[in-house]
Amino acid sequence: MDNPAILREDNSWAAHFRATLTLGIPLIGAQLAQLGIHTTDVVILGRLGAAHLGAIVLAGQFFFTVFIFGSGFANAVMPMVAHAYGRGDRISVRRAVRMGMWVSILYAVLMIPLFYHAEGILLAAGQRPEVAKLAGDYLAIAQWGLAPALLFMTLRGLVSAHGQAAIVLYLTVIVLIANAIFAYALVFGHFGFPALGMEGAAIVSFGVNTLSFVLMVIYIQRRPELRSYELFVRFWRPDWQAFREVLMLGLPIGLTVLAETTLFAAASLLMGNIGTLELAAHGIALQLASIAFMIPLGLAQAGTVRVGVAHGRGDGLGLARASWAVVAVTVVVAVCGGLLFATMPTTLAAIFLDKGGSDSAAVLAIAGPFVVIAGIFQLVDALQAIAAGLLRGLKDTRVPMLLALVSYWPIGFVCAWGLAFPIGLGGIGVWIGFLSGLATASVLLNWRYYRMARGIIAEMAS
Repeated sequence: MDNPAILREDNSWAAHFRATLTLGIPLIGAQLAQLGIHTTDVVILGRLGAAHLGAIVLAGQFFFTVFIFGSGFANAVMPMVAHAYGRGDRISVRRAVRMGMWVSILYAVLMIPLFYHAEGILLAAGQRPEVAKLAGDYLAIAQWGLAPALLFMTLRGLVSAHGQAAIVLYLTVIVLIANAIFAYALVFGHFGFPALGMEGAAIVSFGVNTLSFVLMVIYIQRRPELRSYELFVRFWRPDWQAFREVLMLGLPIGLTVLAETTLFAAASLLMGNIGTLELAAHGIALQLASIAFMIPLGLAQAGTVRVGVAHGRGDGLGLARASWAVVAVTVVVAVCGGLLFATMPTTLAAIFLDKGGSDSAAVLAIAGPFVVIAGIFQLVDALQAIAAGLLRGLKDTRVPMLLALVSYWPIGFVCAWGLAFPIGLGGIGVWIGFLSGLATASVLLNWRYYRMARGIIAEMAS
């Protein structure tokens, strides 16, 4: 194991900013590439017609909802590994990663019945039978990629703690390229492959998720400092204490990200009740905000590792400066992005519209103000994401979950509905309401982190 004394030798601000960017940039790139994988599928299957496009959107949301909840357990491994790495505890690193993989596999197995009944669930939700069947056929195959996708995320915690997050980016880009090539081949029947339509896309989805996991295992096994953990030696042996810790840390994380995901789904439903043009404009603004959010999301993961390692090695100064470095970088990026959104709203929105479309001008007029609010939205959303990531670095997930749930739903959703309908602000009211919810989460989560970090640093100093 690397000597913790070596890890703390440089606590200068320059070293902390450099370490934040070195770890954060690959994780940001990986998040953007992951977003590109689903976008590629939408573009390719959209060429088969409206039914296939609707089906891949539904199937993608279904898979993502199941995946995002399960990712809480994989994300729980990151602070566990960071803490153990910081204090030089090789055994605990191995235990955390192994049991994280156990929980991920168990979760994927438990979700199998849900995927097999996906068509019925979509029909019960009022979707058209043709679209529901296509989505169900896709998910029946794509579901087998859930376990390797979660296992890949679990192993990401190990390589990130070792400062080797660049491999996460490289592998995700490889998977993105492979997905585009083979989806194009199997959906349309090019390069000598049969034309399998939706089923072809599902096979490729399963294949690339498996590929990402296999390539990560190969990388770990080829790096002596990572291979020495012997993750797969006696893999079948349980460690119930670590298993329980993964569950206890991961469940609140999963519920938190699920709550935020469903909040944005609810926003789309509210917009649909206002009007079709408003829904289309909302979709554009939300897509822009989602792309921008990949940056603070990657930085939040970097913050989890940086704070976790500092906490694990008992380095109060390192913990404080790691926190401030991540927050400072995030604020600069969010402000720049917000200014871009505020000064070029129609230019950005026009990227998603056909200029010759009959409704394009009307949608663009509605989307412009939404994009401006999305610029403000960026800052508060980024700060609440960073605070959540820093708290995970301290292994604090239960109270943050409660704070986030209260902020998102009783405050955010209720304000959105009240401003949109009883007060009559329409789509603008929905965005202002959600902005208030995320702003509340940002204040509460950052205040909790400040209080916790101050107490921990004082304890380390005593």
